[in-house]
Amino acid sequence: MKILVVSDTHRHNENLLTVLKKIGHIDLLIHLGDSEGSENYIRQIANCPVEIIAGNNDFFSRLDKEKELVLEKYKVMLTHGHYYNVSAGLELLKNEAIARGADIVMFGHTHRPLINIDDEVTIINPGSLSYPRQDGRRPSYIIMEIDDKGEAHYTINYL
Repeated sequence: MKILVVSDTHRHNENLLTVLKKIGHIDLLIHLGDSEGSENYIRQIANCPVEIIAGNNDFFSRLDKEKELVLEKYKVMLTHGHYYNVSAGLELLKNEAIARGADIVMFGHTHRPLINIDDEVTIINPGSLSYPRQDGRRPSYIIMEIDDKGEAHYTINYL
């Protein structure tokens, strides 16, 4: 299973379109908020199932604030992250994910990519395709792949 994880496109979807063309077939697209009203367009261009949640800039959205999914053997919590003050640290987010029994928590908001794997929970953030904030400021996304043995693998990719 191949999953594209993105966040913080802020209605600038050109890079998302580029990524979709570049990586080919995906089984699922996960958008972790701040699509700013472009969720229908994202669903149209994805050519696969799409999960989108609301971010702090999705003011009039009817999108869910958070979701929980099951991806094969993994329970996954999706959140934008601003409710957990992720800009100041990941402890609140990690504790919430553990309390919910999540194996993986995915968040955005910081515009900085991250993969943090430990024994309790895996925490990932794809960064931003539109307004990256990490060193080098390259637009980023994550590819999550679940192999034939059911194990998840993650890679941060840059445009």
